Amino acid sequence: MSVDSYLTLPVAALKQAGGYWTAREISQQPQIWRQVTAEHQPRCAALQQFLQPLLATPLLRIILTGAGTSAYIGQALAAHLQQQLQPGQRVEAIATTDLVSNPGLYLDPALPTLLVSYGRSGNSPESVAAVELAEQLVPGCRHLLITCNSQGKLAQFSQQDPERCYLYALPDATHDQSFAMTSSFSSMYLATLLTFAPDNTYLQQLISGAEQLLQHRLAEIKQQAETPCRRMVFLGSGPLQAIAREAALKYLELTSGQILSHYESPLGFRHGPKSLVDAGTQVLVLQSSDAYTSRYDLDLLAELQRDQKALRLDRLSEQQLLGSSSLPDAWLGLLLILWCQALACFKSMQLGISPDNPCPGGQVNRVVQGVTLYPYVKA
Repeated sequence: MSVDSYLTLPVAALKQAGGYWTAREISQQPQIWRQVTAEHQPRCAALQQFLQPLLATPLLRIILTGAGTSAYIGQALAAHLQQQLQPGQRVEAIATTDLVSNPGLYLDPALPTLLVSYGRSGNSPESVAAVELAEQLVPGCRHLLITCNSQGKLAQFSQQDPERCYLYALPDATHDQSFAMTSSFSSMYLATLLTFAPDNTYLQQLISGAEQLLQHRLAEIKQQAETPCRRMVFLGSGPLQAIAREAALKYLELTSGQILSHYESPLGFRHGPKSLVDAGTQVLVLQSSDAYTSRYDLDLLAELQRDQKALRLDRLSEQQLLGSSSLPDAWLGLLLILWCQALACFKSMQLGISPDNPCPGGQVNRVVQGVTLYPYVKA
């Protein structure tokens, strides 16, 4: 069945504006999440056969790694996944860009390690280098490779030693064609939850909420995007701080750096970053679904309202989107990032920028280029 519009915008207009793929990939996420869930079921037995011996290992260390947007998956989920582990085991989010530049600081040969690698294309230089360094420095390291490209270098690496590697290849449609990662981010994120912390109730609420957002809230998002800001700030606590970070990156990428974006936690914002708020600053608070945590979110929002310096203040909560507060923040983050992706896409087109290719000069690329990798020799 053909689709004549995405994000309420006609396909012809989106193609003319250079936003077809971005709008399509943002819009497809509820459908893609259903597909990821359906395809997860047949792989469960093999995946658990790979994971269960590891999850029974004392002192197991799980490292969630990726670069840029892919790194933020681990940052959002590490604390949530930690709650699923045995005492003495730990989950850490360490970007490939840190692992590659400082492997001796982050890779411990004495600890049994599962490296969970995220990659849209699976071809970024740091993605490949991180798994190779783990192989070099951590004897017997295991690898869970979550990628949107079954033909990429990460996927190829999994074939070298099937006993120690598991390839979690997502549907081809998650391999975003646009510059910025949208459905690839959320699909790898969801695959991680389904693997380590599945909950069908949360999943159904999430998908239903995303469908409702795309059907009924886009006019509100577009109106937010029409605010003539010079700076954009996203604030979130706990897992939602990483979602705020990803939202800020999407906004920066899709506006080609014309509008500076920033992220922080509501409590951390007072410790210096609040200095950037002026009459050209728009702020969006991603409110936690946790009653305790959200008090800090609302306190900061009230303070900014009293200051009367910001151009615009908004908050986004599960209560507003779903009429309830039952989703843990690790699940709620997927719903909030969908809003922020649409916000960035609308803003990009309002500025006359192509969301699909916001940097036509090639200074920043869809798959990172220009990285020189050096052999690591421990001093």
